[in-house]
Amino acid sequence: MTQLELIQNEISSLPKSDFTKLKNWLDSKDWDDWDKQIAADSATGKLDFLKREALAAKTKGTLKEL
Repeated sequence: MTQLELIQNEISSLPKSDFTKLKNWLDSKDWDDWDKQIAADSATGKLDFLKREALAAKTKGTLKEL
């Protein structure tokens, strides 16, 4: 049995309250990882195209308010 299968079996046997805590922790970790990736991509200029697109839309008058 692989480590992942062992973990899956353990998770399946958790009480609902512990499962909920684990799920919330995983969700939070996922969002934190996402935030770090966005920050890294922004710092390296990978997201500069979004700024250019927004400025171009603003200049054309096609920028939509959120």
